[in-house]
Amino acid sequence: MKRSFILIPLLGIVLFILLYVISTFLYPDGSDISQTTKGFDWLHNYWCDLTGTVAKNGEKNAARPIALLAMIILCLSLMMFWCQVPALIPNTIHGYIARYSGVLSMLIAVFLFTNFHDLVINAAGAFGIIALGLTYIGLYQSRMYALFSYGLVCLVLILVNYVIYQTSIFKIYLPVVQKITFLLFLLWVAMINIYFFQKSPSIEPNRT
Repeated sequence: MKRSFILIPLLGIVLFILLYVISTFLYPDGSDISQTTKGFDWLHNYWCDLTGTVAKNGEKNAARPIALLAMIILCLSLMMFWCQVPALIPNTIHGYIARYSGVLSMLIAVFLFTNFHDLVINAAGAFGIIALGLTYIGLYQSRMYALFSYGLVCLVLILVNYVIYQTSIFKIYLPVVQKITFLLFLLWVAMINIYFFQKSPSIEPNRT
């Protein structure tokens, strides 16, 4: 494997963000707050609104194809990331558990746009928490305290998202909290991915 392949998760994240932004321009109108909201409202629309067949105003959602493509690219990219994570974890068994839990979480998350939305969130979240927990242990044992602390902040935000979603307390703020969490988490993943790239040995071409 070429050393540059290690950066596939980072490139996938960048492509996801690009497609995400493009899809917001294609979204018709409407949000949970008002069906007459013009276009994609960054304060009140959710990411999942972009993947729906129909927009909140009842029109066909032109953003759906690009949003689904973005989702698939992100999930595949994060699968690649979780395949790399065992390099952080000294305990081999824990490393493999983190890898397969993370990959399984992303496989399940691909179906987030189906009618099983809530079930997908709970199942993907359960496996994701296992993968994250073991990753935090690996970061701490590797004395990568900055990334460890930053990861804990992301975990707290993920839990805040989940609590708001399940209880509807302060739900009006959930779309904003969701986007902030998404951005900070993806930045954390990107930073770890860059660390893997920097620490990987350079591969010299064969000279014959």
